[in-house]
Amino acid sequence: MTPLLHLKDIIVEFGGQRLLDGAELSVGAGDRLCLVGRNGSGKSTLLKIAAGLMEADGGTVFVQPGAAVRYLAQEPDMTGHATTRDYVEAGLNPHEDPNRAFYLLGNLGLSGDENPATLSGGEARRAALARALAPRPDILLLDEPTNHLDVNAIEWLEGEIKSNRSALVLISHDRRFLENLSRVTVWLDRGKTHRLEKGFAGFESWRDEILEKEETERHKLERRIAAEEDWVRYGVTGRRKRNVGRLARLRGLRTERRDQIRQLGNVKMEAAEGSGSGTKVIDAKGVAFSYGEREIVRDFTMRIHRGDRIALVGPNGVGKTTLLKLLIGELAPQKGNVKLGQGLLMAQLDQNRAALHPDQSLAAAVTDGSGDTVMVAGKPRHVMNYLQDFLFTPQQARTPVKVLSGGERARLLLAKLFATPSNFLVLDEPTNDLDLETLDLLEEVIADYPGTALLVSHDRDFLDRVATSIVLAEGDGSFSEYAGGYADMLMQRGEKVPERGETRKAPKAAAPKPARITAPKMNFADAHALKTLPGKIAAAEIAMSELEKNLEDSGLYARDPAKFAKLSAELAGLRAQKDADEERWLALEMEREALEQE
Repeated sequence: MTPLLHLKDIIVEFGGQRLLDGAELSVGAGDRLCLVGRNGSGKSTLLKIAAGLMEADGGTVFVQPGAAVRYLAQEPDMTGHATTRDYVEAGLNPHEDPNRAFYLLGNLGLSGDENPATLSGGEARRAALARALAPRPDILLLDEPTNHLDVNAIEWLEGEIKSNRSALVLISHDRRFLENLSRVTVWLDRGKTHRLEKGFAGFESWRDEILEKEETERHKLERRIAAEEDWVRYGVTGRRKRNVGRLARLRGLRTERRDQIRQLGNVKMEAAEGSGSGTKVIDAKGVAFSYGEREIVRDFTMRIHRGDRIALVGPNGVGKTTLLKLLIGELAPQKGNVKLGQGLLMAQLDQNRAALHPDQSLAAAVTDGSGDTVMVAGKPRHVMNYLQDFLFTPQQARTPVKVLSGGERARLLLAKLFATPSNFLVLDEPTNDLDLETLDLLEEVIADYPGTALLVSHDRDFLDRVATSIVLAEGDGSFSEYAGGYADMLMQRGEKVPERGETRKAPKAAAPKPARITAPKMNFADAHALKTLPGKIAAAEIAMSELEKNLEDSGLYARDPAKFAKLSAELAGLRAQKDADEERWLALEMEREALEQE
C-alpha cells in the first residue's frame, strides 16, 4: 500500500555538521508512530520537513496527493485573529461544524474569547493544539502536545486522539502518553532512523539491545570512544534500568508514608515528636487561604517527614502552587499555621527556571565561578566528573551556556540545583523540556537524595516512579493525601482526578466481600525466590562490574582474543540472567502485593 507520507534519505546540515544523515519516515493510513531520540537529535526538524515547513539539504519527500497534513507548531503565529475561537475556526474545512472549535478549546482550558495578543506561551500552545485537532486531517504531526497541559487535559487528549482516525506522528517526553498511543516507534539516533513495529512500551529494551551490540563491536575493533556523545549514549543504557534496590527503597518509603498518614493526629505520635523532632520537615495544621471569596486551600493538615517525596497533583489553576508556597513559608496562611523543621536547607526549582548567564561556561554555572569543585551530599567532587552524571561531556563543560539546547539547559539547571547544599528539594514541574534519558537521571538522583522532596508534576509515569504520596486537589480548596504514586492514588479513589471546579463525589458504599475460609498464600518456591533474588541480583552486578573493568583494557583483544571472547560471553550471560531475575522479582513482588490486598 502506498504510504500517505514518505521521507527518504533525508539530509540536514547545520554549520558543516550533519544533524540528519539519511533519515527516513513512512506513515500509512491510521498509523500511530512515536518519534523518539535525545534532545537535539533532530526530531522536530524531521517533523517540520514532513509538514512542508522546512526543506531538507538532501533526500525526497512524498505526500500522497490530496492528503491533509496538520502540524502542531511549537510557537504558533496567531496574528490577524481577534479571538482564540476565530483562530481555531480558521483551521476548519468549510463543511465542518464550527462548534468543534468551542468543544476543543473548552477541554483545553480556554473559553474561545481570549485575545491572542495577550495569551501566555502555554495558552497559545493549547490554542494551537485545538487548531491542529479541529479538522481531523489525514496525518496529524504533534510535537510535544502535552506541554502546559495538566493531568486531566492529558488524559482527555489521549481519548481524543484514540477516537480520531487520523494517522499520527508524535514527539513527546511523557512515557505514559507514548505507551498509550503508539503502535510503531521510530528512533532517531546520530542522524539515522531505526524503526520498531511495536509501541513505545517495547522501545527501551530494544534500544538497549542495539547499543549493547554496538558496544561489543566497538571493543572487537579495538576502537576507543572517540565521538563526544558516545560516553553519554552507552552510559545511559545501564542507568535507565531501575534496579531492584531502588524499587525496594521506594516501596519501603511508601509503606512508611501510609503508616504516617494513618497515625496523623494520634496522641502517640505527638508524644514521640520531642525526641525525634529532627525528622519533622513541615507541620501544617488547619491551613486555609482565599483570594477574595474563592477558597484556594481549606482546612489543610499534613505532616512531612525527612525522606518523604510528596507530589502535589491537580488541574491547572486549582491552587497547587499556592499550597506549595504555604508549605515552604513563602506565603502566610490566613488560618491555621505551618511550622518548618529546624536546620532546613531548601533548594528550589520553579516553573520559570533560574537564569543562566549565556556567556558563562557550564562548569562556572554549576560552581558559581568558585573553582573546579562542588559539594554533593557533603562530599567534594570535581565539576568535570559531576557534569558527566548529568550527561555532559568534559569537552562541553568549558563551552558557554548559550550554545545549549532547551533540554540541555534544563539538565544544567538540575545539575546546579543538586550541587546546592540542601536537605529539602522543592521542584515545580521539574520534568519540563527533559528528554527520556534525563528523566531517568532525575528519577535516579531523587531516589538517592538523602533529604526530602516536595514537587508539582503532571507526568504520571514520573509520579509513579518517585512519589511516596500524592496530595490531590479535590475541588473547593480541599486537598487529600494518598500513599503511593499516581496509579496507587487512582486505585484508592476508584475514580478519575476531578476537573477544575469539580468537587469529589461522595464515595459509594462498597459491596461486602465474601468471607474467605483461608487467605491465599504464595507457594514456597515463589516465596523463597522473592526472598533470595535481591541477593542474587546484587552479586551479579558486582561480577558484571569486574568483567566490565577487565574489558575496558583497550589492548586485551590484541593480546588475548580468546580471553576477550570468554569475558564478553560471561558478561552477556550474566546480564541476561540478571535481567531475567529482575523481571521475576518484580512479577513476584506484584503477586505478593495482590495477595495481601485480597
